[in-house]
Amino acid sequence: MANKKALTAEAQSKLTPDAVIAILKQGNEAFANNNLKVNDSMERMPDAADGQYPEAVILSCIDSRIPVKDIFQCGIGDIFVARVAGNIVNPDMLGSMEFACKVSGAKLVVVMGHEHCGAIKSAIDDVKIGNITGLLDKIKPAVEQSKVGFKGEMTSANDEFLETVCHANIEMAVNQIRKESPILKIMEDNGEIKIVGAMYHLNTGKVKFF
Repeated sequence: MANKKALTAEAQSKLTPDAVIAILKQGNEAFANNNLKVNDSMERMPDAADGQYPEAVILSCIDSRIPVKDIFQCGIGDIFVARVAGNIVNPDMLGSMEFACKVSGAKLVVVMGHEHCGAIKSAIDDVKIGNITGLLDKIKPAVEQSKVGFKGEMTSANDEFLETVCHANIEMAVNQIRKESPILKIMEDNGEIKIVGAMYHLNTGKVKFF
């Protein structure tokens, strides 16, 4: 969970990807159990003003029900948060993650989807409206992959199919990061970072890492 002091370069350098996963899990357990910390942002602000040394970068959906920093009980300077509907990957997101890890030293990349995702539902339903159409096109491969071997109603009204697509979308995003960012792929191969998927459960507040 968040400490009163912002992370320093020395503290960040001692972290491993697995240690960061453990820290996030601990913070999420506190959140899910309503064991919340008093907001200590004001104490951290002076420490973080001259530099940042976050533990992780989290790619999340924009959904208003997912307060990413709160979910992991993180404070100022702890994590980078990138948000876009459907937690999709694009060149700007890749550049942001490369900055987070290669330049700023983050040890972990997390692609975090969630239950009952509106973007996933819209992709399943083949919604076409404005710029949303192009965004949903990036989710369609997960929809098509999920149809293979699935037995049951393949619509957004079927929670089982919806969850299957959500998982596939996360896994495809993780693989896309490795494929389209040689920088992050090499860092992962060298053990400097890990790239993982996770699912946030709206009813319980719990995050399950893949």
